[in-house]
Amino acid sequence: MEGKIWKIGFIVNPIAGMGGIVGLKGTDGEEILKKAIELGAQPVAPQRAKEVLKNLLRLKKQLKLITYPHEMGENEAISVSFSPLVIGNITPGQTTAEDTKRAAKDMKKLKVELIVFCGGDGTACDIYEAIGDSIPVIGVPTGVKMHSAVFAVNPKAAAEVVIKFLTEGLPLRRAEVMDIDEEAFRAGILSAKLKGYLLVPYEPELIQGVKTSSPLTDEEEENKVAIARYIVENMDPDTFYILGPGTTTKAIADLLGVEKTLLGVDVIKNGKTIAKDVGEKEILKIIDEHKSKIIITPIGNQGFIFGRGNQQISPRVIRKVGIKNIIVIATKYKLSTIKYLRVDTGDEHLDKELKGYIRVVTDYNEEKIVKVV
Repeated sequence: MEGKIWKIGFIVNPIAGMGGIVGLKGTDGEEILKKAIELGAQPVAPQRAKEVLKNLLRLKKQLKLITYPHEMGENEAISVSFSPLVIGNITPGQTTAEDTKRAAKDMKKLKVELIVFCGGDGTACDIYEAIGDSIPVIGVPTGVKMHSAVFAVNPKAAAEVVIKFLTEGLPLRRAEVMDIDEEAFRAGILSAKLKGYLLVPYEPELIQGVKTSSPLTDEEEENKVAIARYIVENMDPDTFYILGPGTTTKAIADLLGVEKTLLGVDVIKNGKTIAKDVGEKEILKIIDEHKSKIIITPIGNQGFIFGRGNQQISPRVIRKVGIKNIIVIATKYKLSTIKYLRVDTGDEHLDKELKGYIRVVTDYNEEKIVKVV
């Protein structure tokens, strides 16, 4: 393929993911973005965008990178030594969903071979509304919610998908775009519906599946209660427990008789709730120098234990608690939907430390060794 020049569109949603670390579960809407900034949230998309571009530098001479101005792709491309073709116009610092849609439409007109976009489910929905499944795309995960099946498992994997698609001709598949009601999500209600499909290069080891939920069966509920009993009976009264989102972790709070936010992160100690729906700063302040543990459950079908929907449990929190103090719990059914556990914390060194094998509590006094990739 030497001498071949590929036209690639590159779109960055600069505010994607900002609400995660402060516990806002998204940044859709001006008021929520303003609140995230007030709480100290910092942009995460630019760094993730640079990471995927750095891993594409090996094809630099063969790529004609087409971006939108300033923080929507131009800045990141130039920072890693690409010389992008910049199209369109935006108001810096005031980007909107309409900018994303316009960027996708403009890139389609230029007949790019692939659009790489950095964002979350909201960005995926914007791309779908703009171009449907007319040209291939790949999502770089930078949002809070990434339930759609259009995202690579991490930025490096996204670059690998791009390279394989261009040089080896990966097959294409129509992948689900999930539309999440953020307002309901922040209220603890997961309301997800199928928005449509985007055309995505097919590489199952590098692209996440759509998030799935466990069945509402008596067997599944009994399994959750059995796991909760085992965890509660082995709790240390002097230890702070950071409970991640999910119905499996909520079963622990239910057994203790305390409230838990279904989709947030809470802290309990000695059978009592210390704080509900907390962000990174609150968690660090609460646990301070005290003994603490993290209890999390993977996302069904995707397998992520960190980096999807629980960004409040940040690299700083994980390092403070200690990797040896992470407890993973999952029902037998959920674990059957997962080939590997995955991590995507945004800290490459921490991700490497977390990879390997970990014990997963699957029932009362039952564990399974599962690989983390």
